[in-house]
Formats: sequence, structure tokens, C-alpha cells
Amino acid sequence: MTIDIIGPEAEAKLDWVALTEAIEAGHSLPRAEVGDTFLRRGPDTLLTRSAWIDGMGLAVKAATIFPGNHRYEVPNLHGVVALFDDVKGMPEAYVDFALVTKWKTAADSLLAARHLARKGSEHFLLVGGGTVALSMVEAYSAVFPGARFHVWTRSADTARAFAKATGATVEPDLEAAVRKADVIATATMATAPLVRGSWLKPGTHLDLIGAYRKDMRECDDEVMRRARVFVDARATTVHHIGEIMDPIASGAMTEADIQGDFYDLPAGAFTRRSDDEITVCKNGGGAHLDLMTARYILNAAR
Repeated sequence: MTIDIIGPEAEAKLDWVALTEAIEAGHSLPRAEVGDTFLRRGPDTLLTRSAWIDGMGLAVKAATIFPGNHRYEVPNLHGVVALFDDVKGMPEAYVDFALVTKWKTAADSLLAARHLARKGSEHFLLVGGGTVALSMVEAYSAVFPGARFHVWTRSADTARAFAKATGATVEPDLEAAVRKADVIATATMATAPLVRGSWLKPGTHLDLIGAYRKDMRECDDEVMRRARVFVDARATTVHHIGEIMDPIASGAMTEADIQGDFYDLPAGAFTRRSDDEITVCKNGGGAHLDLMTARYILNAAR
């Protein structure tokens, strides 16, 4: 038995559009069974995310998060993704953790934008200037050839570095930047809303990426009141992330107001209805998306 080892060199063979198509096709298969576990020792964490899709296989994504690693001059985050055969359960491949995470995260929101953003969108605003925002420039550019990128961050140095790396225009005023954006991607660690619903112009699409805990928010309740709201997966967002939980608790929206997730793609329910409506998609991730992405990467590498 040969187990493939897929490293970062496989990135040269990957394509953003092809990955979104693979993720969409994966949602035509039987619904994934997923499970997460957390083990902790003080501030240190071991996170495992597992998924099984009948007809695709199994994956386990394991990550260690050790915030004190700066003392040893090594990264805080380490991990591995293991793929298993669907028929015999045999290990097939170990796929580079950072590669899976980068492509899964950005392709998740790119898939949403392909269905929810207006086709002629040109003005793209990145709120946050970190690794995920850099990936979103790559991803959006693959689908929206006329995209012009703008960036706002709390740190002027970060914004300038992002602009130098991507050619994006630095926006000093977040409200002004939001008011003229066609597509907005938020990729921050914010625990209080940054984007206000009153700032959004008709036709805007908003990809919410950063918040992943119950105490995290990147937009306010008014965004959810004004927009048609979608999520990538109900199972990983509705009862797990403050971006959805808080506006439901306040009465700004109900769970029934969520228009669809990626499992509604085959029926055509995950879609924009008019050029004037505001759309939002919350990217919550999930092990099933890691499985779909790792499987795509393995196939591309082979």
C-alpha cells in the first residue's frame, strides 16, 4: 500500500474555479457526517475535525494551537490532514495542512460569491489584511476579472504591506469604503461588529469569514435585518458562531431567515434574486469542506 504525501509544491496544480466546482459537486453526495473534538492544557489546544462523506471517503484534520510558541521561535499552529479510502477505510494520503486550510477557507467564500455577488462586481473591499485576505485576492481574481481591490485594517502598517503585496488601494475610512463596495470580505479577529448595515448600498454582497467563536462578530444586527442571509453549513454556524447566534437572540433575525446553505445548491435555492438585494454568507468552515478540498488537492496532484 502506497500513501501519498502531498506537500505545498502541489499548489502549482490547483485552480480556484475547479475547487469551487469540486465543493459544489461534493454537496450533491449524501450529507456529510462530521465531528469535532477539543483537548486543552491551559492555553494549549489540540483540535481534531473529522468528516465522512459516503462516496468520497473520510478525512481527519488535526491541529495544535500553542500560543506560547513565540518563545521557541516557531509558529503557534501546526497540523496534518489525513485522507482515507471510502470503500476499505485504508489511509490514502497525508495532505499539507496549510495548503488545505488556505484553499478551503478562500474557496468556501468564493463559491458563495459566485452565486450571490452581482456578475459585474468590480469594487472589492477586504476588511483585514492577513493571510486569509491575501488568499481572497487570489480567489476573487479567478472569477471576477475586473476586480479592483481595496483594503482597510486597524493597522496602517498592515494595510500598507497588504497594498504592496497585492496592488490594493488602502482605505483609511471604513464607512466610506463599505459604502462604495460591491463585494466585502471580512477576515478579522473582531469580537465586536465592524461593518454596519446602514452603510451597505443596494446590491452589495458580504462574505463573513473571520468570526468562528460564540464571542466573535464582524457585522452588526442591521446587516442581518437588511440582507438575505446564507451560510456555508447550517450545522457549523447557527448554534456555534456569534455572527448568527447574536442576531437570532436579539430578534434581528430567526433561524428560518437563513435562506440556504451549500446543500441547497443542487436545488438552485442558493442564489441572488435581483441586482438590488443585499446578500450575506457566513463562512463557518467544517470538516466536510476540508475533506472535499483535500480530495480535490490529491486528485490534482496525482
